[in-house]
Amino acid sequence: MLTRQFNRRSILASAAALPLTTVPLFASAPMLGVPEYSFNRLKLGAFEVTTLLSATHVASGPHAIFGLNVSDEEFAAASQAANIPVDETQFTFIPTVVNTGAELVLFDTGRNATDITGALNAAGYSADQVDVVVITHMHGDHIGGLMNDGAPTFPNARYVTGAAEFDAWAAMGNAGFDANMRPLAEKTTMIAPGGAAVSGINAQKAFGHTPGHMAYLIESDGDSLMLAADFANHYVWSLAHPTWEVKFDMDKQMAAATRGRMLDRLTADKIPFVGYHMPWPGVGYVETRGGGYAYAPESYQLKL
Repeated sequence: MLTRQFNRRSILASAAALPLTTVPLFASAPMLGVPEYSFNRLKLGAFEVTTLLSATHVASGPHAIFGLNVSDEEFAAASQAANIPVDETQFTFIPTVVNTGAELVLFDTGRNATDITGALNAAGYSADQVDVVVITHMHGDHIGGLMNDGAPTFPNARYVTGAAEFDAWAAMGNAGFDANMRPLAEKTTMIAPGGAAVSGINAQKAFGHTPGHMAYLIESDGDSLMLAADFANHYVWSLAHPTWEVKFDMDKQMAAATRGRMLDRLTADKIPFVGYHMPWPGVGYVETRGGGYAYAPESYQLKL
């Protein structure tokens, strides 16, 4: 019997002697785009908290919005240190649903009825299941979804908002307020800081972004979460730099003072928070870092 010995040289020589053949190529996989998951559900004591991505928006020229009182060089340095573009930003719009077991509570309503109902449906809810709508403040991206073609988007809901906020906007003659919030005045409970929206959810004074802007502290079975709304409109250019002026803050000095006070509290008490314009899914913590503040996204702490 003959035994043939194979080595690297003989294999290469044999391959070179083979005829060339055409190997069929399969079509490349299609590009699918960057996905956006429209809801994120958390556990807080006996409550379920669900953040909703109602919309996103890319804007150019962020230094015309954030850091109005700092130089281009300082703004660019902070952006580069955080690995974010200096010439554009992405806004998120994140209403939140709290299911207390007794009531389904929606905080803010996005820019329009289509966005908020779509986000609710994706999370397993319908507009007619909402028992209470809490409005943190009256900017259009928070009240735009209250009405749908002249009718309430949430037909079975009652409404809660701050008395100071409602009164301030009612005196302004604002078209968005007049179309969306004013028609619901008779169904709206006006509260002051410290007042309860529902049991376990209490208003916190956070004035400055608007005249009566309020955050809400959610507490259940010893666990706490701050629904912080717009006290900080960006995780770097606002939260990490609380003295930087923001275009949308109606009283810039008061808004900066509110940011400092809120950041101190969130840090000292280690309270997680939901930020309406924080990076999706909008839930995180505040850390002290380098003598200042930094945003730390929630990972799994509120899912256990």
